[in-house]
Amino acid sequence: MSSDSQDHVPRLSVQQCNELLQSQHPFASILGIQVVEIGMGTSAVLLPDRAAHQRHGGIIAGPMLMGLADVALYAAILGATGNSHAVTASLSINFLRKTPPGGVVAKANILKTGRMAAGEVLLTPAVGGEPVAQAISTWALPRN
Repeated sequence: MSSDSQDHVPRLSVQQCNELLQSQHPFASILGIQVVEIGMGTSAVLLPDRAAHQRHGGIIAGPMLMGLADVALYAAILGATGNSHAVTASLSINFLRKTPPGGVVAKANILKTGRMAAGEVLLTPAVGGEPVAQAISTWALPRN
């Protein structure tokens, strides 16, 4: 395998990423968040359909979406760098419309890595449709 093709292989698998979340980030397990795709600086992460994720009125609560976006960006950073010590430096989220009951998928894309990483994420209902939120985030990437 050439080094050029190795540059496009994520630093860990979906299974390894989910195991890391379970062992080191138990809040993701409490919410039921699962990484479903991981690439070199990309990820798709699912927040499952649970009544506990809803607020009054039956819409998915904002803190659930913020947690989902954060995990999606972390997974994308893991895919790009393998650095499990990465920590959120900032997270800004724009809630675009009500999030109906049901699962939510967050698709993250890392725009830059180095000493810091920057990325974006779009959150959509798992059944499809218009994005319900958009987030941007920066992360510190400490040396191991």
